[in-house]
Amino acid sequence: MLERRSIHSLDWLLALAVLALCAVSLGMVYSATLGGPLSPLAKKQLIYVALGLAAMIITLAVDYHTLASVSYLFYAASLVLLVYLLFFGRAIANTRGWLELGPVNFQPAEMTKITTLLALSSYLSRNRSSSLTPGNMGAILLIVGLPVVLIARQPDLGTALTFMPLVVVAVFLGGIRIRTILILVMIPILALPLLWTHYLQDYQKERVLTFLDPARDPKGAGYQVLQSRIAVGSGGLIGKGFLEGTQGQLKFLPAQHTDFIFALLAEERGFLGSLVVLSLYFIVIYRCIAIARAARDLLGVYLAMGMMALFACQVLINIGVVLGLMPTTGVPLPLMSYGGSSMITTLAGFGLVLNVWMRRLVN
Repeated sequence: MLERRSIHSLDWLLALAVLALCAVSLGMVYSATLGGPLSPLAKKQLIYVALGLAAMIITLAVDYHTLASVSYLFYAASLVLLVYLLFFGRAIANTRGWLELGPVNFQPAEMTKITTLLALSSYLSRNRSSSLTPGNMGAILLIVGLPVVLIARQPDLGTALTFMPLVVVAVFLGGIRIRTILILVMIPILALPLLWTHYLQDYQKERVLTFLDPARDPKGAGYQVLQSRIAVGSGGLIGKGFLEGTQGQLKFLPAQHTDFIFALLAEERGFLGSLVVLSLYFIVIYRCIAIARAARDLLGVYLAMGMMALFACQVLINIGVVLGLMPTTGVPLPLMSYGGSSMITTLAGFGLVLNVWMRRLVN
């Protein structure tokens, strides 16, 4: 549990950057969903942040070695939930990935990111060798591959792809031959024709085609990206001001409180406001790497680097989509987009990272 000397050694820079992003999220969700003194969605986001901070305190308070010792149980439970959703999950936005808990909908795929990170870190820290063996690679692909396949079957390919950085981190830190890296890179490239013809749904193919040419369907599939670009560009250097963005307040910008919240931020706060938020994201990523370098054991290294990779990948994908540099994937901007599942599990993940830093001197 927490001790006074441990609290004093907390990484306050990381903690404050995370809290600052949560505060920005509350302001932007309020602006995106303005409909009264405090919109119902803004109230819910405030509750999600509070629950997320409680989850962060829990994962911070319990020694990460203790959490890793039961990681396979957490991992197995999350797989059971994913299997359950394939048969009984409620379909929202063409995906069967939501679990109904009374008045609240929860997306287990978000929680599975953290349980997979814990299970993978636990395995790699216990099976350390000079370089990865075929058995190690098989175990890594199995641990990450099982949730990826189940989530892709929902179908939620965007969320499934966000697990891939865990494999990259495991391979990078574990050590691997160049020949094996080339094989791993070539397999997905060679599988692309098969993926396009036999797996991708029509709406997913449309997203890719719209990414290549947004003007081919400006009032349909290309509408989101075109409106997003207009919002980002119209913000200029300092933005139009809080609650003054025409694209956002006149509701021309779809999904402005979820996947396209960064476009709303750019319109209301401009380039300088966007730069401040990007700087906060950079601080979070930088501190995760610093904590991994300072960790006392391999378990701490894998936890910090894995969380960094999950977080950085989602930030790059979301902002890439908003700027029209990547196909639309439905990946939320971590610590910013509206939604309880992503907010709570992301904050719980940073509780683990802070846990590694805080206990670097006491273990």
